[in-house]
Amino acid sequence: MAGCGDGDGDGGGSATSSTPSAGAASATGQLTEDQAERKALVPSAKVGYERAADAASAKVPGSRLVSVELKRTAGAGPQWHTEVAAPDGTAHLVRVDAVSGKVLESRAKADQDDGDKQELADRLSKAKVSPQDAAATALDRTKGTVTAVELDDTDAGAVFWSVDVVTTGDWNKTTFDVDATHRKILREHVDRD
Repeated sequence: MAGCGDGDGDGGGSATSSTPSAGAASATGQLTEDQAERKALVPSAKVGYERAADAASAKVPGSRLVSVELKRTAGAGPQWHTEVAAPDGTAHLVRVDAVSGKVLESRAKADQDDGDKQELADRLSKAKVSPQDAAATALDRTKGTVTAVELDDTDAGAVFWSVDVVTTGDWNKTTFDVDATHRKILREHVDRD
């Protein structure tokens, strides 16, 4: 599955995009490669993002969720790839089995210096909206399955949660950027690829 958002990282504005892309499903109902991948992956996950986030946070005492994303790893079933941060800002990568909910791996993120840790701790301290509330805001707009939640910030330092929701009727992915201080949807983008 593709990561959260579309990589522009600005998260600003209130643009809504729902224009079909060139790779959208044809009039015959054929799924695109990405839609077919989502159709194969999403139903195979028996554990939702909240349970995976809880398992990851429990593995690192006192930590807070930074990101969680549903992925299929080669040679394995579906997994939730999470990042949680300890109170001092140390990031930990935790993989959770998306069928059993068991933690498969937990390790501190490599190459973190004191500046990286402080930056992450500062970003988390600015986030007044929980990832669960951000996901609920996205689900209020589009019914589906949450496949990713990630805390990000704009160039100006404003924080937001990027939430991916997959709709099972058409297997499209909608990414919502939800303000992490006021819970307002800043941007919505439908990926019909």
